[in-house]
Amino acid sequence: MSPVLRKTLKIIGYPAATLVGVVALYYGVAQVLSRIPVAAEPTQEAATVPFFIYSNGVHTDLVMPVKSRFIDWSEQLPYSNTQAHDSTYEYVGVGWGDKGFYLDTPTWAQLKPSTAVRAGFWLSSTLMHATFYRASDLTSGPRCVPLSLTPDQYRRLIAYVEKSFQRDATGQFNWLPGHSYADHDAFYEA
Repeated sequence: MSPVLRKTLKIIGYPAATLVGVVALYYGVAQVLSRIPVAAEPTQEAATVPFFIYSNGVHTDLVMPVKSRFIDWSEQLPYSNTQAHDSTYEYVGVGWGDKGFYLDTPTWAQLKPSTAVRAGFWLSSTLMHATFYRASDLTSGPRCVPLSLTPDQYRRLIAYVEKSFQRDATGQFNWLPGHSYADHDAFYEA
């Protein structure tokens, strides 16, 4: 092998191996840490609010009822901000993430090294992603974990989620028109 080719392979190989190593380390740590059990919070209230953690394999959503006695999410996340304008969805999932990762990486096949580096080191802005779900979409399995929250836990979750959205001059969540993965989701500034 010629010295020039050997040097070129080193120049390309080391950064590529480093990137693969970082991604593998991240995945490994995520797998280990996600299996650590957490003690339940002591409470006298019954856990009556349905709640789901849903993953499409790339992004994870916190899924809540669109309408409950605590909040009507469709007032801040209107169905009209989706392509379908379909108000028959009963649940809404929200996720937070890197703007470039969300907009450029709907599936792992579209992941670019530059996007991964920017997302991994928080070098770009972030977005909130809202996806509407039907109850039939939320069956328990490897991608969907059903849980129940107490009213107090849900009120705290509502406050946390609402603080995560950037608001416009009218107080509404700042919608990013023209961007979606499908006909029942929308993006908002975080």
